[in-house]
Amino acid sequence: MARGRQHRRTHGVTAVAGVVCCLGLGAAGCARSDAVAQGPPAGDPVQVLRSAADALVEAGSSRTRTSLEMATGGTRVTILGEGVYDYRKRLGRLEVRLPQDPAGAADRRPITELLAPGALYMKNRGAGVPSDKWVRVDTATLSDGNLVTGGATDPFAAAEVLRGTSSAAFVGRTEVAGARVRHYRGTADLEAASQAASEVNRGPLGAAAKGFATVRVPFDVYLDDEGRIRKIRHRFSFLNGERREPVAVASTTLLYGFGAPADVRLPADEDIYAGRIAQE
Repeated sequence: MARGRQHRRTHGVTAVAGVVCCLGLGAAGCARSDAVAQGPPAGDPVQVLRSAADALVEAGSSRTRTSLEMATGGTRVTILGEGVYDYRKRLGRLEVRLPQDPAGAADRRPITELLAPGALYMKNRGAGVPSDKWVRVDTATLSDGNLVTGGATDPFAAAEVLRGTSSAAFVGRTEVAGARVRHYRGTADLEAASQAASEVNRGPLGAAAKGFATVRVPFDVYLDDEGRIRKIRHRFSFLNGERREPVAVASTTLLYGFGAPADVRLPADEDIYAGRIAQE
C-alpha cells in the first residue's frame, strides 16, 4: 500500500440529544501525525476491524476517556468523560462533564453514568432529581442506541460498530498515548453491525440504524499489536427533531490501562428516581 494514502474525508457531524441534550465534537487523545507509515499488517483490513471487539473481550477491561464534539448555532461545545469498562460483563462507569452553562454559571457537577446491558443509569442528572437518586433510561427506547445520548459512547458499542465495517484501508503506523498502533480508516454499516453484534448491542445498534440520518458511519481507528482498540473516532449523522435537518456529532473513545479493575455496581431499585426529569 502506498505511503500516506489519502482517503475521502467525511463531513463533520452534529447530533441531537435525548437524555443529555448537549453534545460535542471531541478528541480524547491525539495520534502522532509525524510517524512514518510502514507496510500494512497481514490480513484484510475489513476482517481485522470486524474482529476488533473480540480483542477487547479477551483483554477483559480498560480505562477509557471519551469525548463528544458538537457545533450548532455558531457555538461549539465539548462533553468529556473518563472511567472504566468491563468488556466481559458489559458494565462501565464514567464521570461525564458537561460544558459550562451559557449564562456563565459555575461549572456543573459531573454526571456519573453507569453503562449496563439495556440500560443507562445517571446521577446528578436533571433539575429536581434528588442528589442520592439515579435516573434509569432503557437504551432500547433511544433512537441512537445510546451511541451519543448520554454524552458519551459506550466503549463496547463503539467497538461493535466495527463489526459492520463495509470498507477500510490501512493508513500507516503511528502512536497513540505512547502505544505503537496501526491506523485504519473506513466506513461501517449500522444495519450490518447490529446483525453481527453481541446480543446486548444488537437491539441498540439496530435502533441507531433506524434513527440516524444514514446507516453509514465513517471512522478512524487505531489498533495496537494485540489487535485492541486504542482510539476510535466515529462521525454519526442525525435528523434534528421536527425540522428533520441532518446534523452530526463526532465521538472519540480512547482506551488504555487494559486489565484495570472495573468494579461497577448497579443501583438498587429504591435508589432509582421515578419522577419526571427537567429538560436541559
